[in-house]
Amino acid sequence: MSAASDTYILIKDIKPGLKNLNVIFIVLEIGRVTKTKDGHEVRSCKVADKTGSITISVWDEIGGLIQPGDIIRLTKGYASLWKGCLTLYTGRGGELHKIGEFCMVYSEVPNFSEPNSEHIGQNKLEMAYKLDLSQVDFHLHIIMATLMQVVGEAMDEDP
Repeated sequence: MSAASDTYILIKDIKPGLKNLNVIFIVLEIGRVTKTKDGHEVRSCKVADKTGSITISVWDEIGGLIQPGDIIRLTKGYASLWKGCLTLYTGRGGELHKIGEFCMVYSEVPNFSEPNSEHIGQNKLEMAYKLDLSQVDFHLHIIMATLMQVVGEAMDEDP
């Protein structure tokens, strides 16, 4: 799924899996910096437009440049679930441009990044699938061990 490259999507219309998103929003809050294992800095920021708010994950130096009150245009973003919460990201080749300050009509509610039953259900399905695959691997291991034991016993017997 993708949005047309010259159109803007409202936050209320963002769904997990959407790609190539163009969004205009105001920055409401900047989260604390988290360092990844490979040294990158990540910040989660609460942003909003007139239809609601969402969390955007901002990486490295860009995260240090944006401030609450900045009006930002995101191009080539995408949406995904992070720990069951809808999150906006800058995609490959995507950009964040400051286009103004403070003067934008916005609504903090609804917060589309809050966990909801639809996303939680989707996460549970993904986890169940992963668990099911690990169970298959476990059962195959037991079957192979049993088969090797039977073959070994058969070879030990003299006809």
